[in-house]
Amino acid sequence: MKKIFPSLVIALSLFHSATGQSFDTLVELKNHAAKVYCSPGNEPRANTIATRVDNASMYYQQLLGFKPDVILLVLTAADWSTYTSFPVYGMPHYNDDKTLIVAAEDNPFWKSFLPPLEQLPPDFREQIQTVYKNEKSQVSMQAFFDLLALHELGHAFQFQGGLNMQRKWMSELYTNILLHAYLAENEPESLPALTLFPRMVIAGGTKEFTYTSLQDLEARYNEIGQQHPKNYGWYQSRWHAAAGSIYDAGGKKVGRQLWDGFKREKKMLTDEQLIAFLLTITDKSVADMMTNWDRETIK
Repeated sequence: MKKIFPSLVIALSLFHSATGQSFDTLVELKNHAAKVYCSPGNEPRANTIATRVDNASMYYQQLLGFKPDVILLVLTAADWSTYTSFPVYGMPHYNDDKTLIVAAEDNPFWKSFLPPLEQLPPDFREQIQTVYKNEKSQVSMQAFFDLLALHELGHAFQFQGGLNMQRKWMSELYTNILLHAYLAENEPESLPALTLFPRMVIAGGTKEFTYTSLQDLEARYNEIGQQHPKNYGWYQSRWHAAAGSIYDAGGKKVGRQLWDGFKREKKMLTDEQLIAFLLTITDKSVADMMTNWDRETIK
């Protein structure tokens, strides 16, 4: 079964599209490192997304010494079901090890993540109205979800690089570490779009969530993604926040240190062994995230 690693809400391995699919109803864009195809009429937005993917991919390549093969599809809602069986329009995802699919249009899925602004604390409301304002002066989560394409890009490096990530949650945390490092060093002006929404989710607490431990997530990864999407979104928000703290503590070299370590360690480790392993290969902030997870949850 092919891998699908959506970034925020639904962690599914159930949906995949046929291999060898033709993109002949799409427009091919030239002059990008990735192979890029988009729905007709969406070339300007697709070029913007593809340029950012190119830049992030070059950064990851220089950091990790590896180059994956990536195909980028930028699709309208009308074309979505033709090229992926993933059911949620707007969620960046892979339908195989190299085909990254993102939305060309703002959509109800993105809009669903923001509660009515009048229900938010004044400080969050003001920040959201500033950070997530689109070109039409409307509040939209597009700026956040566009960044998740770079999270998904990191998964292509994992898939094709043959890393043994040890844990499903570590796979997600690692791509967030790459994403945060790229933005911090190349697009610092985009960091608020990445960090504000997760801070808002974390600030909301865990009363409504059934699962909060890393052990829960590891044992019930697909169940949480499919049946408890907001709960999964809370996990991803925690990993986004942790990635920022890890970058602040250890810098970009953490990404390469983890890459080398997970490339080398082929056997599965117990939790105790994994903590010890992390302490030997990289900044202690990574192991601290694991050991302090439950303590941070109940704050």
